[in-house]
Amino acid sequence: MDGLLLFAHGARDAAWARPFEAVAERLRAARPGTPLALAYLEFMSPGIEEAAARLAAAGCTRVHVLPLFLGTGGHVRRDVPLLLDRLREQHGDAVEWLLHAPLGEQETVLQAISQACLNVLD
Repeated sequence: MDGLLLFAHGARDAAWARPFEAVAERLRAARPGTPLALAYLEFMSPGIEEAAARLAAAGCTRVHVLPLFLGTGGHVRRDVPLLLDRLREQHGDAVEWLLHAPLGEQETVLQAISQACLNVLD
């Protein structure tokens, strides 16, 4: 079974997470049978290991990891691969962890951001 792990940076201000929580809720509504977890790199919980364990416990054998970052900066380039290596060590062959490009580098997101910017001018 496939699962989805949304991975965001995190912040000290709880209000920062509201858009990410809204995305997670919309995805749960659109795909009620798909296990989904939202995790944070720092400051907020759950962390990636806790969220990953929930998905594994739900029976996921393949988890799509989607960084909710606008680009491939240091966290996505250095931290995320190390975290995924740790998950692979913890879960062995029971779960396949598939890292996707950061959200902000996906064409549909770039189109949506561009359109939102144009809407400001209209």
